[in-house]
Amino acid sequence: MDPRGTKRGAEKTEVAEPRNKLPRPAPSLPTDPALYSGPFPFYRRPSELGCFSLDAQRQYHGDARALRYYSPPPTNGPGPNFDLRDGYPDRYQPRDEEVQERLDHLLCWLLEHRGRLEGGPGWLAEAIVTWRGHLTKLLTTPYERQEGWQLAASRFQGTLYLSEVETPKARAQRLARPPLLRELMYMGYKFEQYMCADKPGSSPDPSGEVNTNVAFCSVLRSRLGSHPLLFSGEVDCTDPQTPSTQPPTCYVELKTSKEMHSPGQWRSFYRHKLLKWWAQSFLPGVPNVVAGFRNPEGFVSSLKTFPTMKMFDYVRNDRDGWNPSVCMNFCAAFLSFAQSTVVQDDPRLVHLFSWEPGGPVTVSVHRDAPYAFLPIWYVEAMTQDFPSSPKTPSPK
Repeated sequence: MDPRGTKRGAEKTEVAEPRNKLPRPAPSLPTDPALYSGPFPFYRRPSELGCFSLDAQRQYHGDARALRYYSPPPTNGPGPNFDLRDGYPDRYQPRDEEVQERLDHLLCWLLEHRGRLEGGPGWLAEAIVTWRGHLTKLLTTPYERQEGWQLAASRFQGTLYLSEVETPKARAQRLARPPLLRELMYMGYKFEQYMCADKPGSSPDPSGEVNTNVAFCSVLRSRLGSHPLLFSGEVDCTDPQTPSTQPPTCYVELKTSKEMHSPGQWRSFYRHKLLKWWAQSFLPGVPNVVAGFRNPEGFVSSLKTFPTMKMFDYVRNDRDGWNPSVCMNFCAAFLSFAQSTVVQDDPRLVHLFSWEPGGPVTVSVHRDAPYAFLPIWYVEAMTQDFPSSPKTPSPK
C-alpha cells in the first residue's frame, strides 16, 4: 500500500476532527531585507482617536492628566547642564517589570470608546489592535542583529489582537541587568524631567521623584496597506509652541545618547539608534525627536533635534544603512501573514509568532495559559454588547 495514500487519508480525517483541536502552525516568514525592498507601501497619516493616563500607582484614567509640556532651555543661554544622575537611586520609583500588563490599558480605553469609534463599530472587526512598541519591533526586524521577539496573536469578534511575550532570553537579561544599565535607564527618564513642565508656560522641576509608573498614552488609528490599525503608544510631551496643536503633530519624543567624537561613532549611531528612533516616531506621526547628548559623567551638554522625516537622509548613501521601505514592507508582510494564519475566532486560542535574528518568523499554537492574553472582563463586556447594532426605539 502506498504510504503517501495513508498519510493523505490521515490528513483528511484530521480536518474533520472537532473544533477544539489546535490548528496546525502556518509556514514561516523570511526576514531578509533584500526581500522587502521596493516602493514604500501605503501608510495612512495617523489620527488620534483619544488618550489615557497612568498615575503614580499605575492606575488607568481615561484622560490627559499625565500629559507634560515641552519646555527646553532658552537657545540663547549657556546651554543645558543637566545632571542625569541626580536623584539616583533615592528619588526613583521604577515600574514593577514583573507585572505583565499585556494590552490591558489599551483594552480599558477600547471598552470605554467602542461605540464611538471613527469608522463605526464594524471598523474594529477588520482592524489589528496592538501597542506602538510591538509595531516598532516589526519595523526594525529586517535590520535587527541582537534581540529576538515573540508576539502572541488572538482573533476575537473579527479583530486581530497582538501582544508581546517576553522571551526567556529577554527575561534572563532583565533579571541580570547590571547596575550601570539600570542607571542609564533612569537617566533617560531624568532627561524628560529636565525638559518637561507640568503646565503650559511653566518651568521644569527636576527636584521631584522620577516615577516610571506615570505615563500619558495616545490612541491612534492608521492603515498600513490593506490593514486597518488601532494602536497606542506612550508620548513624552506636547509642544505648546508648535504651529499645529493638533495631535500627534504637536508631540515631541525625548531621547538621550552618549556624546559622539568620531565619524565612526556617528555612523554607528545613524545605522542603529536612529533606525529605532525613526520607527518609534514615524508610526504615530510624531514629527521631532529631541536628543540630549551626555558625557561620561552623566551630564547633558548639548541638544539636537532630529526631524523624523529627515532621519533616513543620514543613511541614504550608506551601503550598510537601513531603508524605511524595507521596514514598512516587512511590517505589512507580517500583518498579512498573521491575518491569514490566525483564522479561528477564539480569544482563548493563541498563535505565538517567534523570531530570532538570522532566522525566519515561526509560529506555534497554544490554548489558554500561559499565552492567552485577552482578559475575561474584556471578552465578557464585548460579548454582552455584540453585535453592536444601532439601538432601535422599543415600540410603545
